[in-house]
Amino acid sequence: MGAVVPLRCAGSLPASPGTPNRSSNLPIPRLSRMELRAGDSWGIFTFLCAALCNLPALPALNCTEELGAGQSIQKTYDLTRYLEHQLRTLAGTYLNYLGPPFNEPDFNPPRLARAERVPSATVDLDLWRGLTDNARLAANYRAYSRLLCYLRALDGQAGTAELRHRLGHFCSSLQGLVLSIAGVMSSLGYPLPAGPAGPPAPPGTPVAPNDFLKKMDDFWLLKELQTWLWRSAKDFNRLKKKVPPAVVTLRLEARGF
Repeated sequence: MGAVVPLRCAGSLPASPGTPNRSSNLPIPRLSRMELRAGDSWGIFTFLCAALCNLPALPALNCTEELGAGQSIQKTYDLTRYLEHQLRTLAGTYLNYLGPPFNEPDFNPPRLARAERVPSATVDLDLWRGLTDNARLAANYRAYSRLLCYLRALDGQAGTAELRHRLGHFCSSLQGLVLSIAGVMSSLGYPLPAGPAGPPAPPGTPVAPNDFLKKMDDFWLLKELQTWLWRSAKDFNRLKKKVPPAVVTLRLEARGF
């Protein structure tokens, strides 16, 4: 530990106004920060050298920006909105690939029992908002993990190179969303859910008995994914308003003490 070089100020603190100094009749000197004279350049140089030599022994002031929950939620929200935009392009291309009536704007078939394997986002909004933040995040994490598996299956069945490229790019982005949601849960202190969104399809599950029902499964997969992304964007928008943004913290790390 280096020597401490004291800094002395010339003179003493003056008495309060209007009260004379009774102990001495000498005039009260003025207070100055440091009394420097023209011949003190060598002393200043010596002082600076001593300070530089003792820098390793002084506490280091480190400025670190912690990646807090607020910044993680903002990134997840931005990714969700990006996926919404990306899905509109993908869905248009894929529905045109399926052909009529799936690519018609007013086509809205009932959901078949086969489609129940796909995580449904059609939950009452009041009931959904009544859940805790942890429950909503866990539901999003499980749903997107399961939807991602179905989308990867579509990628392997796509008939054109352009469609396979779009599906592959979207799957990569959706995988990023799953990881981002996991990061939000971790930053808020929530554990990751253990199981999937619903019962997994058992091995050897038969495929659709005909081409129309297979296309119907694909249609509902895209429709549910669209609803999930729409609702998730609202969830993360509300959540980021509840969590303060990341702050810059100052840390003192003692070195050589």
